[in-house]
Amino acid sequence: MTNRPMGRHQRAEFDRDLQNLQDELLALGSMVEKATFLAVEALKTRDLALSQQVIRDDDIIDRKRAELEERAVDLIAIQQPVASDLRMLIAALHVSMELERIGDYAEGIGKISLMMGDQPPIKPLVDIPRMAEKATAMLRASLDALVQHDVDKAYKVLADDDEVDALYDQVYRELLLLMVQDPKVIERGTYLLWTAHDLERIADRATNIAEQVVYLVTGKQVDPGRASRY
Repeated sequence: MTNRPMGRHQRAEFDRDLQNLQDELLALGSMVEKATFLAVEALKTRDLALSQQVIRDDDIIDRKRAELEERAVDLIAIQQPVASDLRMLIAALHVSMELERIGDYAEGIGKISLMMGDQPPIKPLVDIPRMAEKATAMLRASLDALVQHDVDKAYKVLADDDEVDALYDQVYRELLLLMVQDPKVIERGTYLLWTAHDLERIADRATNIAEQVVYLVTGKQVDPGRASRY
């Protein structure tokens, strides 16, 4: 069975459906970016009520992702798209999954904050907020690249991941040294290590979205050599 080409009206309707799906992806992206910011802010300020809010709001993110997935699958089943349209819908499925996982990491940071209770961090939080800022900037850039079909911007996101990895290594070394010097802070230091790891994973998820952009636009997998030139 071969797919029949869409008529003009059907094509216009399908284009509207794709645009709506893209808009919903961006809305979900904004939600997880906000969740990440609030989770780290709550950790910095020891605002346990805000941490609880981040945890509760993850249910909204999960429902949003499920709705997006259902909409994309329906479009694939009903319209039977081919070529670039099909790649866009497949990319939307992948991206929505990555965004939900970012929301899960933000929720995880909220839970870490609750486990810390009213205990202050063992050191002023400087590099961890920097990690959060860089990771969310990568997320925004990857979604911009998706909307604009901008392969160069997507490769820039891939290159930026090295900076987050370097910050993570720095945080890891500093916290490990503090825990060796004073075993009484091991528990609190471990909480911060978990937080840094979650942020590093958020950046990794942003790179996964960027890789989806490369595939969407070119139909090919990422060229590691090109990413290293940025």
